[in-house]
Amino acid sequence: MANARALDKRRKSIRNIRKITRTMELIATARFKKAMDRATAATAYTRRITQVVADLAGSGMELRHPLLEPREEVKNAALIVLSANRGLCGGYNGSILRLAAATHAKLTEQVESLRMIVSGKRGIVGLKFRGLTADESYTKFDDQPKFEDVEPIATSLLEAYASGAIDRLDVIYTQFESISRQNAVIETLLPLSQLGDDEDKKQAGGGGSSDYEFLPSAESILEEVVPASFKVKLFKCFLDAAVSEQIARMVAMKAATENASDMIKTLSMTYNRARQSQITGEIMEIIGGVEALNK
Repeated sequence: MANARALDKRRKSIRNIRKITRTMELIATARFKKAMDRATAATAYTRRITQVVADLAGSGMELRHPLLEPREEVKNAALIVLSANRGLCGGYNGSILRLAAATHAKLTEQVESLRMIVSGKRGIVGLKFRGLTADESYTKFDDQPKFEDVEPIATSLLEAYASGAIDRLDVIYTQFESISRQNAVIETLLPLSQLGDDEDKKQAGGGGSSDYEFLPSAESILEEVVPASFKVKLFKCFLDAAVSEQIARMVAMKAATENASDMIKTLSMTYNRARQSQITGEIMEIIGGVEALNK
């Protein structure tokens, strides 16, 4: 039978761990609500401006913009990987790293040069462990990414694509679909002619057949709308990643709290049996001592 004192000490340790995981669950829940509100607020605008660009690209009009023109041959590509700065969020980082490693290997075979940008300490360390070093890394994005922090990254990528330094841009992140569903996905953001999937068209209220009138000119409008579309789309990826991370951490900490409670119940039962056995042994020793004195 296990020592009762050791069991009680272990039970107290697990109780302290349960307090920590419960607190982390509550913090993740609060952060999740704030992050989801920001992501939800940006969703409608992102879908609409993305759909406008997709309509323009497929309208058949004589509209030309460097960001809308796909390259005949993709020689240089860029890959953005959005991970978390912290762990304790279940399989969130693991799914991103597995997809990033597989995508990196695939793109390396297809293009001459691949530029990799990684956001999040876990992604930087995890990819380095797999032998992949990031060309650029960022650790300033947390549960509330700001547009003014994402915009310089987006601007540099736009300039690189317009100058021909990169021919394609993919981003790997955890897409937020609902509270119960988040998936690690890879999405092509450049060229912009590939934006706007069927779901976006449906949510935006149609797709591809709208007529546009430009004032003062199509060129001036495109110069504003097209880069803005890419920037908000990239920002939406950061928002989705932030929401998904908090959901994953909330679920993981809730599971840890429940597991700690189950362990405490099991240890309490074992402790009670050990304590009863110990008390019984002490009583038997006392009885034995009394009988020895009476002889």
